[in-house]
Amino acid sequence: MHLEHIVPPDLLLHSAVRVLVVGAGGTGSAIVMGLPYLDQAMRVWGHRYGLDVAMMDGDAVSETNCVRQPFSISDIGQNKAVVLINRINLFWGTNWSAIPNHFHARSFDRSQDRCPDLVFGCVDTRAARKAIEDSFSRALSRTCYWLDLGNNASSGQFVLGQPLNARNRRKANRLRTVSELFPEIVDTETGEDPLPSCSAVEALDRQEPFINQTLAASALAMLSQLFRYGKLTHHGAFFNAKSGRMSALPVDPDLWSKMRRRSKRAYSRTM
Repeated sequence: MHLEHIVPPDLLLHSAVRVLVVGAGGTGSAIVMGLPYLDQAMRVWGHRYGLDVAMMDGDAVSETNCVRQPFSISDIGQNKAVVLINRINLFWGTNWSAIPNHFHARSFDRSQDRCPDLVFGCVDTRAARKAIEDSFSRALSRTCYWLDLGNNASSGQFVLGQPLNARNRRKANRLRTVSELFPEIVDTETGEDPLPSCSAVEALDRQEPFINQTLAASALAMLSQLFRYGKLTHHGAFFNAKSGRMSALPVDPDLWSKMRRRSKRAYSRTM
């Protein structure tokens, strides 16, 4: 049963949409470099406050990062989030902020007034996704959306969900988050996938060069539809670089149940 998701009426009315990008690597950098275009478009569409963006990452730029990520040799040793946000602010005249720390589950415990409306999860470990889920699925959280992006060597996905919290009540048409559809993605007891490579050659061997940019552009295009027209019939997609195919994830409670059961069965066979 396909449904339409309607944007909450209070999200775009009286203030800027507060955005937090967690992770400044290949996907996070592609997302944050695209957000100024979404900000400008929203203002043209009549949402005069646009976006208020913060980026959070505790890592410094390494030489390997200069291969697939928008960093140069002169950036090496500097914090990734600071480099990217400073670049955006200088070019676009924005006043966005960088938080040079790693995200953890209690990052926003003391600053509920700064709780983001929209969280981009651009992380590559189960522990990091678990921290995002724990932080914004709490009873007092007011976060409206969690948009998770993830990939492997030649494929990836993005999923827009509404974490259960004070803002998103339990109901049939609430957008399910990536951790609800794929519970194994936040199971820290199974260990982590191989860590990012330390050499430029290995980095390119492990991952096709344009996966991050393709996922980021597609996710931002979906958000632009939501913010412009106020509704969506899909809330994510799956992309395969080898076949060139992208399959949308429809807003469909029956499909969500099937996906969760299928994911649990497949995961149990690997244990």
